[in-house]
Amino acid sequence: MKILDLVRDNVKTLKPYSSARDEYQDFVNDMVFLDANENPFDNGVNRYPDPQQTLVKLELSKIKNIATNNILLGNGSDEVLDLIIRAFCEPKTDKVICLPPTYGMYQVLANINAVEVVEVPLTNTFQPHLDLILKVSNAKILFLCSPNNPTGNSFNKSTIDELLKKFKGIVVLDEAYVDFSKQESWLNRLEEFPNLIITQTFSKAYGLAGIRLGVCYASTEIIAVLNKIKPPYNINSLSQDLALERLKNNDEVMSEINLIRLERDQLISQLSSVEYISKIYPTDANFLLIKVDNANLRYKQLTEKGIVIRNRTTQFGCENCLRLTVGTPLENQKLINTLNAI
Repeated sequence: MKILDLVRDNVKTLKPYSSARDEYQDFVNDMVFLDANENPFDNGVNRYPDPQQTLVKLELSKIKNIATNNILLGNGSDEVLDLIIRAFCEPKTDKVICLPPTYGMYQVLANINAVEVVEVPLTNTFQPHLDLILKVSNAKILFLCSPNNPTGNSFNKSTIDELLKKFKGIVVLDEAYVDFSKQESWLNRLEEFPNLIITQTFSKAYGLAGIRLGVCYASTEIIAVLNKIKPPYNINSLSQDLALERLKNNDEVMSEINLIRLERDQLISQLSSVEYISKIYPTDANFLLIKVDNANLRYKQLTEKGIVIRNRTTQFGCENCLRLTVGTPLENQKLINTLNAI
């Protein structure tokens, strides 16, 4: 498979915008910068940020054991996903595959870009339906979310492996919740599959949802294409600084992840005794999908008691299902007490 054959023709020939900091970003030797029409008076953020987020990528490279030229950062994972669709899909011509129930932004971003969405529902155990996916003709992108949102489960490794080998387009593996999973990330197999793009985020395990920072890992060929079309200064200086600080405190992040996993297991145990919960689905994420007697009623009751969850009853295969995020020990205890009281 030749990746460049999948790229839109106009993107192949596109001459990317070259910003002032792309052309020169050596900040040593007390340089005088008069090239970017910035306000010259120093207030900490009067200069444009590093357009390639070099320091953040270097730290990620150490932690993930991935070369920096295999990394692209986006203004949230949603920007990364949008860039992927725009790079590979011709509007009103190409199509992508989504596997409901799953993260809703895949479809929204495809619709924004006038790209057809083919839905291949997951099986009744919330696994990809391999045969049906491979029967879809001429699809450019397949979106896999593992662990999946809203179901919480990871997809079988053998299924993902077969899809990577047989799907004739780009496979986007969304690993937003992989840090909470017992399964390993697919990053260590990135070099095997030139059509694999892995997306991760700082919003979940790293606890930085407010800075909007998503990560894309892919071949140097794909990263080069995405760099051509990304905005020049898509990650602001404050986000870069906070991300770098968090990455350098990786032990603290791991401690929080372990606590969330522990709280998740305790929640599962306590939820099993709530009489109107009929099923707790297996989860590899920092949330639980539960089936109740009446999702609309229970959602309303919890909200009235000051607890906000997600009602997923309208999603495919999720009738009367609620999604509960694992909170702090205090929040989780309040949730259990309230569920038992209503």
